[in-house]
Amino acid sequence: MRLEDFLTTFLRSLQNAFELTTKYYAFEDSEQNTVYLRKTAPTIMKIKILSIPVRDQQKALDYYTDVLGFVINKDIPLGGGNRWLTLLSKDDPEGPELLLEPAPLHFEPSKVFQEELFKSGIPWTQFYVDDIKADFERLQKQGVKFSMEPKDMGTVIAAIFDDTCGNYIQLVQENR
Repeated sequence: MRLEDFLTTFLRSLQNAFELTTKYYAFEDSEQNTVYLRKTAPTIMKIKILSIPVRDQQKALDYYTDVLGFVINKDIPLGGGNRWLTLLSKDDPEGPELLLEPAPLHFEPSKVFQEELFKSGIPWTQFYVDDIKADFERLQKQGVKFSMEPKDMGTVIAAIFDDTCGNYIQLVQENR
């Protein structure tokens, strides 16, 4: 066990034994051969929100909820007809939020970037699925237009569809 881990565990034991409310963490500086105590936890970087550019937030909301099956997480009016509009996967409510971002309406470089990706057939992002064949068939029945049907690409099977909001989205299933 590393000294840093040992001291953190030891500090936790003392904190619990004496019912201390302040938590301390041990950090080892290997260059100085020293261990420091801090009151803050180590910083952990996480992906919390991913944004996708849309020109019509209501149209995007309808598509992403009614067709793709996402659920609304936050819908906060921001003024000027804009909203802070985030969605979650109904099957992963603790996962990252998908922000339906109206940037192409207000920021020309965003609009140009979105248009050029779409013209080139490049997906804006990808969504992982467990059964790409079933999702492909379900989405096709709902009128979703695919530019690439499910294709085995070695480590994954991928398909690409048009989200009707100016983006291609790639569905991905890992090969097991």
